[in-house]
Amino acid sequence: MNNDRGAGSVFVLAVGLVLVAGGVAGAAVGAARVGRHHARTAADLGALAGAVRAIEGLQPACGRAADLVSANGGRMVSCRLEGLEIVVEVVTPVTPLPGLTMQAKAAARAGPVEGRGVAR
Repeated sequence: MNNDRGAGSVFVLAVGLVLVAGGVAGAAVGAARVGRHHARTAADLGALAGAVRAIEGLQPACGRAADLVSANGGRMVSCRLEGLEIVVEVVTPVTPLPGLTMQAKAAARAGPVEGRGVAR
């Protein structure tokens, strides 16, 4: 009697399981990277929108920044003015695997260009 009968099926199943696990891991990494890009985009756009209103003060600038951050799927966790520069920190939800929700974080700064070495 041959004791190796069915060993090929077990091997094929094991290889298939490794390939599926690799695919799931690759999808999770891809989802995390996309989430990070969304957070960066939301932070950049929020900072640019807030910089336009920086001359009006903290409330108008951060209010406008928060509007654009939320329109891009993020949540603003902090906003501050440093002179006429605005610094915005944002988080966006990321679901790398079904049932697992994490947050991607990003920050952006926007404001006027300093006069040093800039042609006018």
